[in-house]
Amino acid sequence: MSPQTPAPQTDPPRWAGAFADRTRRMVPSETRALFSMASRPDVVSLAGGMPSPEALPVKVMGTVLGEVLERYGADALQYGSAQGEAGLRERICQVMAAEGIAATPDEVMVTVGSQQALDLVTRIFVDPGDTVVAEAPTYVTALSTFAAHQARVVQVPVDHDGVVPQALEETFALLAAEGRPAKFFYTVPTFHNPTGVVLSAARRPEVLEICRRAGVLVLEDNPYGLLHFGERPERALRADDPDGVVYLGSFSKTLAPGLRVGWVLAPRGIMDKLVLAAESAMLSHSLLAQRAVDHYLSTQSWQSHLTAARDTYRERRDAMLHELTALMPHGVHWTVPQGGFFVWMTLPSGMDSKALLPRAVAGGVAYVPGTGFSTAGGERHLRLSFSHPTPRRIREGVRNLAALLHAETEQVPLGARQLTPC
Repeated sequence: MSPQTPAPQTDPPRWAGAFADRTRRMVPSETRALFSMASRPDVVSLAGGMPSPEALPVKVMGTVLGEVLERYGADALQYGSAQGEAGLRERICQVMAAEGIAATPDEVMVTVGSQQALDLVTRIFVDPGDTVVAEAPTYVTALSTFAAHQARVVQVPVDHDGVVPQALEETFALLAAEGRPAKFFYTVPTFHNPTGVVLSAARRPEVLEICRRAGVLVLEDNPYGLLHFGERPERALRADDPDGVVYLGSFSKTLAPGLRVGWVLAPRGIMDKLVLAAESAMLSHSLLAQRAVDHYLSTQSWQSHLTAARDTYRERRDAMLHELTALMPHGVHWTVPQGGFFVWMTLPSGMDSKALLPRAVAGGVAYVPGTGFSTAGGERHLRLSFSHPTPRRIREGVRNLAALLHAETEQVPLGARQLTPC
């Protein structure tokens, strides 16, 4: 073909239009986008909420996997059922009992992490254009899930005691008046992602009653509940409303994310639909992983493992809070989590955490901008994770972030340095 000959015109493939329309609704995760640029050894990543390597029972799981294969042989490598192994579902009920939940194995379905449970619940409840209510801010990948299912997301503010009940009630009333009632209320009430706060004991029954009066299902996502720094775990919402709450749990934070074992606890009418949805999505998931978790829970001191993990994360939390208190400039505020993985920071008025991120990475620290956790706003906020880096690296990362913010606050007019709550 000569240089003057125009390139032949070709029609786009028949699938291109439908594919483009669908993928426009699949929102990329802010956290995922950070992993590649924050993986350099000269950058301290305070971004991703990954467990500490020291909290992963590598040697124990090697033993457990060997014992499972020796005990079950080829059967451990076969297909399983969509609802999951009965023995593991029984163990999960025992785990949830620590948070006050009374459940039976028939009410539990094993999932590929709690993320799959979230997707399946959304799939069976949400049609395109339906409304989902969530906290502001909320778990970033939940927003991606709702967007993929074409849900309209309405967010309700969170303060230092969790979701604000009056705002939740007003939101439900407004949606009902519009003729677009919420399909469910998605909440992370315990060691909230991203803020780290806990829905207070006083607010929990109030929130449940507001949802009951509005006829709105509660979707309780609780991956961090057993990683508390106090004497006992918080009582789950599901413990006080078995018929009105669907509960999502996971072993990703308390045991190992690589096993990809989570679960959903739901009333029987909902569970039947979830099993059908799971069968169509993946037939069954890893029987080997399920039996490994079951064998681990039945033969190992998993409570002792959790105690050690809590000690690890408490040490990292303390290292972060100490450095924040010592180094951050006036007008910067943060939450003080009593468990979980995260600290939520509020910057002085006029600062934009997303705009600052490239300079932060260049200065040796990464975080997640607050904009990823809300459908709108969040510019003055950012999430810091203390779970994965060592205390030494945490202190280094906070020093790098503090240096950046000190330089930036010198450029912010004094009148703009206003304090705001979480």
